[in-house]
Amino acid sequence: MNGSRIGAIVLRQIYLYRGSPQRILPMFAWVAIDILLWGFITRYLNTVAHSGFDFVPQLLGAVLLWDFLTRVMQGVTMAFFEDVWSRNFLNFFAAPLTTSEYLAGLVITGVATSLMGLVVMLGLAWGAFGLSFIGYGAALAPFLMVLFLTGIALGVAATAIVLRLGPASEWLIWPIPSLISPFVGVFYPITVLPSWMQAISKVLPPSYVFEGMRAVVTGKPAPWDQLAIGAGLAVVMLGLACLLFASVYRHAIRTGLIARYSAESVS
Repeated sequence: MNGSRIGAIVLRQIYLYRGSPQRILPMFAWVAIDILLWGFITRYLNTVAHSGFDFVPQLLGAVLLWDFLTRVMQGVTMAFFEDVWSRNFLNFFAAPLTTSEYLAGLVITGVATSLMGLVVMLGLAWGAFGLSFIGYGAALAPFLMVLFLTGIALGVAATAIVLRLGPASEWLIWPIPSLISPFVGVFYPITVLPSWMQAISKVLPPSYVFEGMRAVVTGKPAPWDQLAIGAGLAVVMLGLACLLFASVYRHAIRTGLIARYSAESVS
């Protein structure tokens, strides 16, 4: 891969954000709303539960981690959608740009935007509600890594779907995190799910993160073996997503769909 071509993809996104402040606000606004909403909910639960259990690290921590995954996915897809909305996608591949270089540029953009959102989330959660991730210890790094890889995989797969079905299919992409969240046990243990949902949760990497988070919050040691399984599944998911994008791109080139890419459909 050519670093300068990857850098050009990233540089275009930097110019977009620099010249359009309204693109920057959503990176922080929705994050702040989620943290404040769930922060006050957890504070209220602490006042009425009278059980001595602190809901802040469990519920607010889960919200923060899930928002991080969502922001990673949306960072990748939004960079792709910017090219689609501006009718610029075909221009990229008129240049000597490979699929892997284009994907690498999208991933780097997604990483940068999600990390900025993560900093805001951590600062707001600590400043307003006293949530510190120091209590998670060494487990915090694998937690974030598994969610990071999963978010990238979902973002790449989402771009492949839009590339195959056309720009109008972007409305199929936004609900993906919400559709997945019931299966990964963001707010509750996987054991409360019916058996068929538990079977699905076992192949979703975030399940192992949130189960591990609940173990750490309750004073148990981090389940490193389960986190290793989650990391392995995340790597496999990312590889499959990249293969899917490459396959869809080859199909679009072979059938001429990429030349007919419009605002509505490529059929």
